[in-house]
Amino acid sequence: MALLNSKEHPTVKMQRVLHGFEHINRYWDKMHTIYTAKILPGEYYVTINNEAVATVLGSCVSACIRDKVSKVGGMNHFMLPVEHSTSSGAWKDTGTGAATRYGNYAMEHMINDILKNGGRRENLEVKVFGGGKILAQMTDIGMRNINFVRDYIKTEGLKLLTADLGDIYPRKVIYFPESGKVKVKKLRSLHNNTIIERESTYMHELEEKPVEGDVELF
Repeated sequence: MALLNSKEHPTVKMQRVLHGFEHINRYWDKMHTIYTAKILPGEYYVTINNEAVATVLGSCVSACIRDKVSKVGGMNHFMLPVEHSTSSGAWKDTGTGAATRYGNYAMEHMINDILKNGGRRENLEVKVFGGGKILAQMTDIGMRNINFVRDYIKTEGLKLLTADLGDIYPRKVIYFPESGKVKVKKLRSLHNNTIIERESTYMHELEEKPVEGDVELF
C-alpha cells in the first residue's frame, strides 16, 4: 500500500500549480478543508484554482488581489529595504536609494501574473494587511511599508476593499481568491521568535541585493 503524503488529502486531488510557482509549499488545510499555498517573505503566489494562500506577517505587508469576475488572484509578502538616502519614500521615487522599487516589484509582478492568467485590470480588487511594529531595531519599517502600499494603490487607481494595517501584533492571514474572503488572526502571544528572526533575515537579504528595475504593467 502506498503511503499518503502528509500534505495531501486522501480523496481531494491537489490541482496543478501555475508555471513559475512550483517552488511554493502547498498543503492540505484540515481546518478550512482546502489546499493552501504558504508564502514566505519575498514570495507571492497566484492561482486560478479553488485554493487558499497563507502567510504570517510582522512588519511586512501582504496585498491580496483578485479579478472579481474570473476569480484569478493571489497574495504577496514584502518589505521595503532600509532607506539610507534622502528619498521621499513615494513608490515612484527615483532617488539614489529608490528602496520602494522592491514594493513596486512585488506588486507589479503579481498583478502581471494575474493579468496573464485571465484577469482584467478594471476588475481587480485589493485587500491589504500587516505593517505591525514588531521589530524594535527598525521601529518605522512597518509604517513605511503601510505608506508605500497605500500610495501605490492610490497612484495606480486600484480598488481597495479592506485594510488591516499597523498595530503592534503579527498577523496570520489566509486568503481565498475564488471568493475574495480573508481570515486574519492577530497573534497577541508569541511563543518563539520565528517571525522576528525570519523578517530580520529577509531585511538583511534586501540590503545585500541590487534594487530591481522598473516593471511595466500590461
